[in-house]
Amino acid sequence: MITVLILVSVSVAGWYTWDKVDVVRNFIEEKVSGNDFQTLEIRYSSDEIIQNHRDELLKDSSYTLIEPKLLFYPYLLMEVKYTKSSGVTGEGTLLWGLSDGEMVLDTHSWEKTHGFEDCLLAKASKNDFKVITALVESGGVIDRERLFHRFKVDHDILDDWVDSCRSKKLIALTGNKMRLHFQSPKFGTNPITKIGHSLVTNSAKYASKCKRHYSPAQIRQLTQIVFGKDFGIRKTEEVFLPVHRIAIQNPDGSIFTTYWNALTGKRLDLS
Repeated sequence: MITVLILVSVSVAGWYTWDKVDVVRNFIEEKVSGNDFQTLEIRYSSDEIIQNHRDELLKDSSYTLIEPKLLFYPYLLMEVKYTKSSGVTGEGTLLWGLSDGEMVLDTHSWEKTHGFEDCLLAKASKNDFKVITALVESGGVIDRERLFHRFKVDHDILDDWVDSCRSKKLIALTGNKMRLHFQSPKFGTNPITKIGHSLVTNSAKYASKCKRHYSPAQIRQLTQIVFGKDFGIRKTEEVFLPVHRIAIQNPDGSIFTTYWNALTGKRLDLS
């Protein structure tokens, strides 16, 4: 009996470690996979980007190019299912940044959301997202009376929701009106990323992988809260976005560093 209890305890601990402790999970996966990892396919080399943006990067002969470096930024790729507005089940793929905490809306343009990282940092709850969703659907601003009629809960409960969002700096109040407390907020309403690029296998032996700021477990938990009870994650996989780091030495000796999306060839703001 004691042996069985020990085996059960070890199994539960092992499952929890695999599911929640990403460092252990990554270590095991890399060893099993032979140090290979999945990346989105490079479409623009650093040489092409430098040539296309030479006037911006190398203004004259006094500017010196430093050897470009290829970096890989981590993303969580999820196969998901959800309920569409029409009431039928939809299935698709969702790509979420493990460095910036934002959802990718379209890989062709690399358009992303803005605001989910603040929610991650604030540990936003299900009730916080009820208020945020109401604001998003109202164009970013709503008054307390409209919010009350939307949810039809006790005033004390609604006040608790609003106070929670305010304390976490997710909304701001001006008189009787509340607004989203983000600069240029953008939230994805459907849990789908338009993906138009292939995945390829790369060797991790000499690859420069960038650090995660958020774990897959945090992203999974956030998406379950954001997209509701009908949202389900069928499978997840960590993939990487190739990014060219291009640095220029200025005439005064200072270094000007830029980052470029190897899929789109466009500059990224990674500040």
